Amino acid sequence: MSPEYLGLVMLGLLLFAIFIGFPIAFTLLLLAVTFGFVGMEHRVFNLMVSQTFGLMQEEVLAAVPLFVLMGFFLERTGLMERLFRALQLAMGGLPGSLFLVTLLTATVFATATGIIGASVTVIGLLAVPVMLKYGYYARLAAGVVCAGGTLGILIPPSIMLVLMGPVMGVSVLHLFAGAIIPGLMLATMHIAYAMTRALWNPSLGPPLPIEERADNWWIVVKELLAGFLPAALLMFCALGTILMGIATPTEAAGLGAMGALILTVVYGKMSWGLFKDCILNTLQTTSMILFLAVSANIYAAVFSRLGSGLLVTSWFIGMPFDPFWIVVMMMVLIFLLAWPLEWPAIVLIFVPILVPVVRELQIDLVWFGILVAVNLQSAFLSPPVAMAAYYLKGAAPQLSLGDIYIGMLQFNVIQNVAVVLILLFPAIALWLPRLIYG
Repeated sequence: MSPEYLGLVMLGLLLFAIFIGFPIAFTLLLLAVTFGFVGMEHRVFNLMVSQTFGLMQEEVLAAVPLFVLMGFFLERTGLMERLFRALQLAMGGLPGSLFLVTLLTATVFATATGIIGASVTVIGLLAVPVMLKYGYYARLAAGVVCAGGTLGILIPPSIMLVLMGPVMGVSVLHLFAGAIIPGLMLATMHIAYAMTRALWNPSLGPPLPIEERADNWWIVVKELLAGFLPAALLMFCALGTILMGIATPTEAAGLGAMGALILTVVYGKMSWGLFKDCILNTLQTTSMILFLAVSANIYAAVFSRLGSGLLVTSWFIGMPFDPFWIVVMMMVLIFLLAWPLEWPAIVLIFVPILVPVVRELQIDLVWFGILVAVNLQSAFLSPPVAMAAYYLKGAAPQLSLGDIYIGMLQFNVIQNVAVVLILLFPAIALWLPRLIYG
């Protein structure tokens, strides 16, 4: 068998092993070493060493543990609870107010954490008991929480975009700038849908009782200032400094982590147990992501050296379709792969296979990267494997999995509409990077 087809067999075995439940990172290493040795003999071991050192020398990857740590600290500060409560007091008289409050709080929280499990869990613990208490429609409430919680994978500083930059050979700064408008557009679309349904049928989200509304606007202002100003300062440290060219992503991540640590102390939440818990959770999450990154990097290098990458590229280039429709086919493929696979596997294994095709077609890599990010976000809301459903079920066991699925599907349609809009109007993703960076 020729080396090119040997790589395709390796890819097929990888998909089979993942579907039957083998750990992805170890499967990647085992297949890469086995097929690499068959195709390249002992040179595969030199390749493993060079790829591992090459990846670990990527300075931007140091931002991953720092952004993760920032998210874990912010999760414990109680900042989101204060912001949620202030918005609830201010908007309680509006039908569907808690839908609006939940999505606004989730959007702010998305700028501080790219960990979907933490985001959905925190928002679920905050919002679901309150919404059910006041007679909100459970399915729509579940959909709002899941849709809001998954915004963190897209809105910068997103850990996924930090990983995607080196994989695609694109500046993380450009990806961050490109993701801002699509992320805010998605948040606006979710808000518009939920509020339209609530205003059309107030029984889905009735106004809150008088005692749950603000009778003293100074309390609302005080809570908003206490909840939003620190978050805004943290956003500037973690994102504003990057976009303004003041700091690199790694330096900004350090500023964000330090800011979150200071906020935890100022809000009186810091303890040795909390500090140790955040550090251990950060270590666990970062180790998983970076070990998978190394394994995927070795696997992709073997796949490429066997010549399989060139074969895949020639197949795509040889299709009698316009480049636009080839990109559409790639998006469909990524959407289907994202049902059984987590986003790190897609970004680290399959995106490197598709990037040479994108380059050959002379398609803007920032646009393609944002398309992939929005597409992967929609996979979190796609039953039956949608991870956001299980995170929410753990945080709000009073909701049935069926109600969560039905609620998610409504917002999954909005996600797919967003993908189509970015496909048809690339300026949604490209206008801001071009404005800032030229």
